[in-house]
Amino acid sequence: MSELALFGGKKVRDKVFPAYRVIGEEEKKAALRVLESGILSRYLGSWHPDFYGGPEVKALEEKWAKYFGVKHAVSVNSATSALYVAAGACGIGPGDEVIVSPYTMSASATAPLIFNAIPVFADIEPDFFCLDPQSVERNITPRTRAIIVVDIFGQPYDADAINAIAKQHGLKVIEDAAQAPGAMHGNRFAGTLGDIGVFSLNYHKHIHTGEGGIAVTNDDALAEKMRMIRNHAEAVVDDRAFPDLVNMVGFNLRMTELEAALASEQLEKLDSLLAQRRDNVFFLNQLLSNLPGIYPARERPGCKHAFYVHPIRFVQQEVGVSRKRFVKALVEELSPIELREHEGIALGEGYVKPLYLQSMYQKRIAFGKKGCPFHCPWYQGNVSYEKGICPVCERMHFEELITHEMIRPPMAHHDVEDVARAFEKVWKNREELHDA
Repeated sequence: MSELALFGGKKVRDKVFPAYRVIGEEEKKAALRVLESGILSRYLGSWHPDFYGGPEVKALEEKWAKYFGVKHAVSVNSATSALYVAAGACGIGPGDEVIVSPYTMSASATAPLIFNAIPVFADIEPDFFCLDPQSVERNITPRTRAIIVVDIFGQPYDADAINAIAKQHGLKVIEDAAQAPGAMHGNRFAGTLGDIGVFSLNYHKHIHTGEGGIAVTNDDALAEKMRMIRNHAEAVVDDRAFPDLVNMVGFNLRMTELEAALASEQLEKLDSLLAQRRDNVFFLNQLLSNLPGIYPARERPGCKHAFYVHPIRFVQQEVGVSRKRFVKALVEELSPIELREHEGIALGEGYVKPLYLQSMYQKRIAFGKKGCPFHCPWYQGNVSYEKGICPVCERMHFEELITHEMIRPPMAHHDVEDVARAFEKVWKNREELHDA
């Protein structure tokens, strides 16, 4: 009888992995404090002392800015909203192009579209999966206004190279650090490396409030523009005599007092949670180090990875079977994560399909029936969304990359050992997969 669970053998692990629980007594007390205050939000969409929100929001912004060593933190209701206010503050508009990553959550690429600009996809690095500086430079045109970089999986982008390119061409850099709170590039935090950085407080991030986001910057003008766009800018510009009307069409992207109070407590836990996550990753990397064709992701030299997920490169030529068969066998050896049983096993092939292959880009339909901004007259470029424009990204997603989440606290070394045993078991019995 086969040892592999896929063919009837005993699984490596029957017990569910422990849930990622980061809500404790501190958050409960903070939530009760807000509820007892009776103030769930104190924003007003007019020029008034409460235009900037209530006491919990202001306290969180001050605390976040201090922790990350920046002048300004602007809270919003999601990291997607933070990307939108960042793009708007940078003056992105019709006819502009913005270089984006094809391998990330979709909002990192749609942020330019909100202001009728065109996303242009550059390829990623084969070792670190962030935007490749050489591909970025090849995609710059006279229409390029900004670069949206992503610290994917928790890996800081190549800030030295890409920031130099941006400076040479007069471009803004928006850093999506949603997956990288606490990651470092040298002695600087991820999220503080560009002109604006964006963090997420979504429920499955390192620290969370259910939903929420924060944008940070050292630029006074950009910070104030983001605050305007967050809160009905068009209703405030006259009373404020605001000098710059570009993109001052506001939204309601405001964070509540309850979310802010929770986020303030969560920030206190970041260092500890990140240390546990990194310890699990390095322990697992050591356990997998003797399996040819299985290559856990490396940290960029001089950087500290936050490991939102654990990426692993799979080289079929060395393993001798396809990634699809290998992963299918792996999944059968493991169990789900508690509270997320309905999602199945937290391990799979690739990450997200290269974004330019989505229907919106393939059919070039975003706003209205006429295909704006792709087909509207102010855009004079000829952007390509054809399959093959980002070959490294496509190779990683369709052939090589495996990602999983079984490194998050409170998972301990004995939990990680089960993940390693599953890899070792499938690798040892891989010939059965080839024969099958």
